Amino acid sequence: MYNTEVIKIKDSLIKDKAIDKIAETTAIKKAAQHLLNNEVVAFPTETVYGLGANALEKQAVSKIFEAKGRPSDNPLIAHISDKKQLPVLIEGDVTGVAEILINEFWPGPLTLIFNKSMRMPQVTTAGLNTVAVRMPSHPVALALISKVNLPLAAPSANSSGFPSPTRAQHVYNDLNGKIPLIVDGGICNIGVESTVVEIEENIVNILRPGGITRRMINEVIGDSYQVKIADTAEVNRPKSPGMKYKHYAPRTPLWIFKNENNLQELLNDYNINNRETLVILSSETLNTVDKNTIKTDLKNMGTINNLEYIAQNLFNLLREADQKSYELVLIEEVPNRDIGEAVMNRLKKAAVKII
Repeated sequence: MYNTEVIKIKDSLIKDKAIDKIAETTAIKKAAQHLLNNEVVAFPTETVYGLGANALEKQAVSKIFEAKGRPSDNPLIAHISDKKQLPVLIEGDVTGVAEILINEFWPGPLTLIFNKSMRMPQVTTAGLNTVAVRMPSHPVALALISKVNLPLAAPSANSSGFPSPTRAQHVYNDLNGKIPLIVDGGICNIGVESTVVEIEENIVNILRPGGITRRMINEVIGDSYQVKIADTAEVNRPKSPGMKYKHYAPRTPLWIFKNENNLQELLNDYNINNRETLVILSSETLNTVDKNTIKTDLKNMGTINNLEYIAQNLFNLLREADQKSYELVLIEEVPNRDIGEAVMNRLKKAAVKII
């Protein structure tokens, strides 16, 4: 058991992207010392909070799995702060479309799958011969990785299977007593995990949709490569986090429904009005439903014209639902386009029923 410490980084330093100054804060100095001692720490990225450890040390990485209760066959993503750190992680050179994607989207919420180097311990890659790597854009993450000058294995800093943390308080709620330090860098501005891609011949397989959308990738690589969302329904040995196991789920059962008409059917067919239910709706649907016929609690997720806002607040909404004594959460599906693909990916992984 740890006496978990939470140390806040000044908002002004983050806003100014003052990486050098952030690296000299008490929070980063303490975090770096823990990491160099093969401990784990939680820190913000632009996507969600990560739980970091030295990616090259088996003992340190094992503590990530222990703290999260994470299955050992679920691989981790190695985070770097400079492309010069790649050779220690991967085998061979970066060429072709991988180089194009790196030049366009790093630092940022894009993870690439490479053949791994001999330095990578089996625990980090879940026994695979590949390794997932990304360079986050959050100044706190970059400051920390630069300070320790090590790649950090860092899945989301939550209890395995539950909604990912986008605030330091989320991390504390899940991991208090299980880790020594949480670096508080405010709210994560993307709110869903990174896009994970694997390149095979002329195909860019999106193993997990995220902050870099299919459209964005298409615009960069042109017509010579096909970009597609990989089917992960029958995955036995995942190459990326989020592929195999139930993820992102609140403790309260979650159902997804399609639209206002579908909601009215649900209310009638399942007698939901007599249950303690939270219904999460888009602004558009909320403005059209007959609130006089709905006795459940209603919550606005935001407009479907701003899917980025919905993505940023998704996990916080699911966590807020767990703080009340609801028997059921209903959430409206969002358009399956752009970052909406990532939102729907997370909801489908979290849901117990899709109506």
